[in-house]
Amino acid sequence: MSQALRPSACPGLLRIVQALDGGICRIKLDGGSINAFQACAVADAAERFAGGVIEATNRGNLQIRGIGSEHAALINSMMAAGLGPSSATGDDVRNLMLSPGAGIDQQMLVDTRPLAAQVLATLQCHERFHDLSAKFAVQLDGGESLVMLEHPHDLWLSATRRDGECVFAFGFAGCPVDQPVGAVMLEQAHALVVAVLELFLELARPEQTRMRHLLAECSPEVLIARLAERLPLLPIEAWQRNAGADDLHIGAHLQRGAEHVYIGAVPPLGRLDPAMLRGVAHLALEQGDGSLRFTPWQSLLLPGVDPRAAPEVIHKLEQLGLRCSADAALAHLIACTGATGCGKGLADTKGDARQLATLLQPHGKTLNVHLSGCSRSCAAAHIAPVTLLAVAPGRYDLYLRDAAQSGFGNLHARNLTIEAVAALLDARSRSPLDA
Repeated sequence: MSQALRPSACPGLLRIVQALDGGICRIKLDGGSINAFQACAVADAAERFAGGVIEATNRGNLQIRGIGSEHAALINSMMAAGLGPSSATGDDVRNLMLSPGAGIDQQMLVDTRPLAAQVLATLQCHERFHDLSAKFAVQLDGGESLVMLEHPHDLWLSATRRDGECVFAFGFAGCPVDQPVGAVMLEQAHALVVAVLELFLELARPEQTRMRHLLAECSPEVLIARLAERLPLLPIEAWQRNAGADDLHIGAHLQRGAEHVYIGAVPPLGRLDPAMLRGVAHLALEQGDGSLRFTPWQSLLLPGVDPRAAPEVIHKLEQLGLRCSADAALAHLIACTGATGCGKGLADTKGDARQLATLLQPHGKTLNVHLSGCSRSCAAAHIAPVTLLAVAPGRYDLYLRDAAQSGFGNLHARNLTIEAVAALLDARSRSPLDA
């Protein structure tokens, strides 16, 4: 792969970006899925060429942190494991998110995996699309109950029924809970993605890297009119995407057909070490279907497990250090790298999150809390119910999500210690006003 990579601050497999704790390599997984042998290859690479820190990201990918000088050896090992792009310049644009339950979710209307394979092949093989921003992203929603509906995407497609027929509704610069701008027949979904990407590249100026930038001066109605010249569009009237069920990414849940279960496990704060990842990979081979799926909740699924073996698998996962119960406070906290690995971080968010989980656990609190070392919000692509924004080592401003407020929401308290945060959240949860 001799093509030159364009400048970008976003890490990829072929672009290792430097941080305080060493290089960062982001491995983009097809639909969040990886087989057990590939997982072991990632564990080996993290151990041989880096500091042994592996992160599950909020878009279902993996990162290796603390990479030393052997960049080429690490990249070659990942390419040999089948974890790289088909072309060097195609790596940046492989930003396609599916439900972690694609193909196995009991509620799904469409198995999005075949369409995802088509879209990924197109993104990598057509050089025109390599001009897209490394952050430009597409979501395919098959109507699953296990689904992340809060991450905004430049283009989203969501399966729904229209006049008794299954179609894909779609929208721009948002999420499947938004009102769609139109719909297409299932067989037109790939053509729609291609047409939208081509139209974006035709209309957007170089500085307009995301769909929201283009929409600031070009209305959705104009885009729809231009799209209608390229492929048949359907109107979509009444629309309501059913919310996904809470905590379906944690614990054992029946798969489609009810013959197997998948087991969701949360690495504490999204981090795995090589032994942990190898252990999960071996469980996938022994008790599952040989694959793992990483989720937008920075967790993983082990699919294809015999329901009778689920308690044993859960026990082994917990022995490896993962959380498989929704009652675990640490399973509901997310935190960025923080000051230990990022020059912009103002606090040790990972350490503070562990302290907060310890304080909340005795009270049975399983609040969804996001700790961010700075305002960039790298660990969360959505607004959490509670956000702690670092202002100094060990101190945070506390925000509560509010649809009427921009950013993290409503600023509720300033300059709190972790102990004060725990006390405030405990008192708030006991208030009858919040019942």
